[in-house]
Amino acid sequence: MQIEPEQRTRTSIVVVDDDASVRRSLVRLLDSHGFSVSAFESPELLLADIEALSPHCVVADLAMPGLNGFDLQQMLAALEPDYPIVFISGVGDIPASVRAMRGGAVDFLAKPVNKDALFDAIARAVSRSRNSLQVREWQARACRNVNSLTPREREVFDLVVSGFLNKQIAARLGISERTVKVHRSRVMRKMSVRSVAQLACISERLGIRSAPP
Repeated sequence: MQIEPEQRTRTSIVVVDDDASVRRSLVRLLDSHGFSVSAFESPELLLADIEALSPHCVVADLAMPGLNGFDLQQMLAALEPDYPIVFISGVGDIPASVRAMRGGAVDFLAKPVNKDALFDAIARAVSRSRNSLQVREWQARACRNVNSLTPREREVFDLVVSGFLNKQIAARLGISERTVKVHRSRVMRKMSVRSVAQLACISERLGIRSAPP
């Protein structure tokens, strides 16, 4: 997996390592390949600036004084959005690598880091980050659409995705079938869908509970 050169300048990478020589080496490497790079000597310093930086990938040492790599991983996972992390370590510790991967790390690389392996891990992290962003944007847009429905339209929405026919909805709400059709048309337009299947998919992905039969 690769990141195209023209995309690298728009790709923010953060390096966290208490070893100044490692930080400089990684920054030079990533910068020479066109990435936007920031470096920190501790997780504490990164966490203070994480929201402003909003990196696509965090490359972090595992063993650091104060907060270690696992502490950083846990704190990043608790943020919204979470930030994909690639671990680098001078110790080939299998239990540590298993723990890191179970915690959601993209990869666990041994020092000295192989350039190709690092770039591959960063590409996977960036892909995860951008996919996560697309999902969040879709959810935000879908929630805005749902919130734009009137109370009556929301009732019709819930009943439609629950499988009720227009005649059943009319009887349940005490309105005419023609009025149901009008509300249903408005719901479809506001939700930017063309079928009940699409409407049901949105309902399911947003976790909206269907109306009882």
